Amino acid sequence: MQASEPSRAVFVSDVHSNLEALEAVLEEAGGLRVFCAGDVVGYGASPNEVVGLLRRVGATCVQGNHDRAAVTGDVRGFNPTAGMAAVWTSRQLTDESRGFLAALPTGARGTVGGRSLYMVHGSPDDPLWEYVLPSTHADLLDHYLGKVGADVLALGHTHAPFEWRGEGLVFNPGSVGQPRDGDPRVSYAVLCAEGGRVEVELRRVEYDVERSARKVLASGLPPSLASRLLSGR
Repeated sequence: MQASEPSRAVFVSDVHSNLEALEAVLEEAGGLRVFCAGDVVGYGASPNEVVGLLRRVGATCVQGNHDRAAVTGDVRGFNPTAGMAAVWTSRQLTDESRGFLAALPTGARGTVGGRSLYMVHGSPDDPLWEYVLPSTHADLLDHYLGKVGADVLALGHTHAPFEWRGEGLVFNPGSVGQPRDGDPRVSYAVLCAEGGRVEVELRRVEYDVERSARKVLASGLPPSLASRLLSGR
């Protein structure tokens, strides 16, 4: 490991245009390098602001299915609420934001503390759509680690934080912008590679969820997207 390479990094996913939630993570993260496992936009009321903030901090991002839909306008496979939000988002995007989202790769490699990392929104087999849940069979998770040839595999898409160890480490930081596990607080992770070990800490942080919900209601997005923020479901 080069001495200048950071041994800690912040991982976020499924920010879903929730500026207040992302700001809370970055404030707590204290300037650590940022990785984002997709779904930068969709559902929330601040798509351009979220894109701008991730760009300013130099985040390494991959494309999620909501990012793809916002760029292309193709909402096949979405439920009606998600589809309406994707169309709304697409209409709000600036040319700069649209270009950023369109250029995102579906998978990205990197290192943290000298340990190899692969990040994808869904799975290495289906980067945009596959849901990899904590109950996924261990043999499949090891298959994914072997397929990408990395020590660490970071996933998103499910909004469900988890950590799993086999031949390497697989984890999901949960959702920054729309938690669905009954806890409305922001969910994110800090990966640490020091002393020959790789550890991930799954974290929660409070944010101004009422403000985010009010912005959703004022935007004309489906009201259920505001109530979902407040309930965390």
